[in-house]
Amino acid sequence: MEELSIITQLSHEFGTPEYVKGGGGNTSFKNESTLWVKPSGTTLSGLSEDTFVQLDRSKIDRLYATETPADSAAREELVKNMMADAVCGGTGRPSVEAPLHNVLSTKYVVHTHALLVNGMTCAIEGVEVANRLFPEALWVEYIDAGYTLCMELKGRIEQYEAENGKTPGVILLKNHGIFVSGNSAEEIRAHYASIMEPLRAEYDRLGINEHLTISDSQADTETETTIQEIFGEDAKFVLSSGLFTCVPGPITPDHLVYARAFPFDAELTQENADTYRSTHGFAPKVVIANDRVYGLGKTEKNAQLALEFAMDGAQVLQLSQAFGGVEYMSDAAREFIENWEVESYRQSVAS
Repeated sequence: MEELSIITQLSHEFGTPEYVKGGGGNTSFKNESTLWVKPSGTTLSGLSEDTFVQLDRSKIDRLYATETPADSAAREELVKNMMADAVCGGTGRPSVEAPLHNVLSTKYVVHTHALLVNGMTCAIEGVEVANRLFPEALWVEYIDAGYTLCMELKGRIEQYEAENGKTPGVILLKNHGIFVSGNSAEEIRAHYASIMEPLRAEYDRLGINEHLTISDSQADTETETTIQEIFGEDAKFVLSSGLFTCVPGPITPDHLVYARAFPFDAELTQENADTYRSTHGFAPKVVIANDRVYGLGKTEKNAQLALEFAMDGAQVLQLSQAFGGVEYMSDAAREFIENWEVESYRQSVAS
């Protein structure tokens, strides 16, 4: 199928580190009856035509009219089961944002967490900048991912279509990323260029870029051993980098999943490690110690992703200075992601 080949190519094109890291982002193609969407936790760059999950659109449509429980855990379980029931081909669990992809009337949707975009969407003045640079884009304040985001955006998209006579080609999500939709690959590319090029020009004008300053400190096996001793199985694998300025709070769901909201920067003692665990309910994934930044994980891939997202967070922090500085997610938003079964699943697949 030509369209499936096109969305696979677009997935590879926008599955580079400039746009996503780890298992972030998702893509889809739809016809009248079926939605082909990226499986949860897989990488855009690794997709092939036969790895997309197929969903019956008529069954997805039932979700929009279903009365869901008020309890968030019960609600998300119901939605997960309804999406599983809609699967009619492929393997794996469909992306949690499949119902949102289904809402958009265009053939193709490419959702990423582009670094240059998140420098704006995670910034205090992000909405003002978006309104100035991208007046045709639909800006949406932070909303819990999954069902809640889908249902709120469904109404926003319908309102946008009523006012503008077309589906929004670009949706900018605060502390999250960007959705781009179109009926051809050229339209998707053009929408992305219309966002990325002005943003890069704006950063350049303000003398701010994404390149990190990283110290030349040498690897320290003694510190790595200490980290493994005090954090145990959670630090079975440890990877490190020279020192850079880590973001000190929650900025996007992906950063929460792969690197946690708060790095550990206290003295490396068992007491401090236990205090971190009791405060947050889990071990850190990022440790700052002795002029190095360490990514921790139960697998080597976990540790690699933790360090990768620590760097990405530092870049977002740096870019956000162009637009008034970073604005962190609320405690409620952070806790929803930390306790969401869907994100635990996504991380396990990415491991």
